[in-house]
Amino acid sequence: MAKDMLDLGQDAARLTAQLVDIPSVSGDEKTLADAVELALRELDHLEVLRFGNNVLARTNLGRAERVVLAGHIDTVPIADNVPSRLDEDGVLWGCGTSDMKSGVAVQLRVAATVPEPNRDLTFVFYDNEEVAAHLNGLGHVAQAHPDWLAADFAVLLEPSSGQVEGGCQGTLRVRLHTAGQRAHSARSWMGENAIHAAAPVLDRLAAYQPRRVDIDGLEYREGLNAVRVEGGVAGNVIPDACVVTVNYRYAPDLSEEQALAHVRDVFADCPITEFEVDDHSGAALPGLSHPAAVAFMAAVGGTAQPKFGWTDVARFSALGVPAVNYGPGEPSLAHRVDERVDTAVILRCEERLRGWLTA
Repeated sequence: MAKDMLDLGQDAARLTAQLVDIPSVSGDEKTLADAVELALRELDHLEVLRFGNNVLARTNLGRAERVVLAGHIDTVPIADNVPSRLDEDGVLWGCGTSDMKSGVAVQLRVAATVPEPNRDLTFVFYDNEEVAAHLNGLGHVAQAHPDWLAADFAVLLEPSSGQVEGGCQGTLRVRLHTAGQRAHSARSWMGENAIHAAAPVLDRLAAYQPRRVDIDGLEYREGLNAVRVEGGVAGNVIPDACVVTVNYRYAPDLSEEQALAHVRDVFADCPITEFEVDDHSGAALPGLSHPAAVAFMAAVGGTAQPKFGWTDVARFSALGVPAVNYGPGEPSLAHRVDERVDTAVILRCEERLRGWLTA
């Protein structure tokens, strides 16, 4: 078998290892997208579609309900953690093992082994999830071919430790600019220090008390944090510009407009010369009371948890498709040098999804 030819006959754990060994850092997913497309076109029961490096496959059996199983094929930059490595405890190590090639492997296995599901299925494999929202492949598909994503329910196989996570928090990133006047640091009184001018911004952040919000029995925990400070010219120059980048993770009871208004309000009295929105993706309500979600919970078991990070359930929610997160990866291990996944959880997710779709 060629190096980049996927073997869908192996279990989802071994398939995860094969996916990890095909690097697909955001922006460089073509090789993996080609391999996914080629493997899916071998399955006669699926119609296969492609848009850029986004691959979709779907059954057309005329079932009463259609479900989307979706996952992104890109990873964060590799950090000497490819190729994959399986240890004696059944733990698979490598870039993307948790986020989210284990979930993609489960999707591919279901696509290959469930030719006549009890619900029509649409499988979505998309690029550029780990980078800025405007590059997101699922967003591009939704814009160009919204009919491809039409469904009654969606499951996003993002890492969730093999349990259902409802909704997701929104994420807003802003750049707060402060200004000053350059001067020689030996004569600092002749200038105005832009970094010092940012002190009220940092004070406001240090004193900020984030909300905890209960929605449908799930507690979402917000956060407002500085994630970068840029400023300085040279070791002997009073800086005339500074930028503090702030990230707001907000609960799904707020709209994008409300979240932005809140952040503006927090820094309203600070000496900011420019308030720049750098990136913004809205939140999604849990939607666990929807009949399809209730049926899914009953099939896979466990207790639903809130999703603290942002995921593409928000895109499905915007399309009017209720969605949940359910995947084998461990969220706290995503993006780490020591990223890893328990292969037993991968196999359990594969088994439970198959059971839900064949009962």
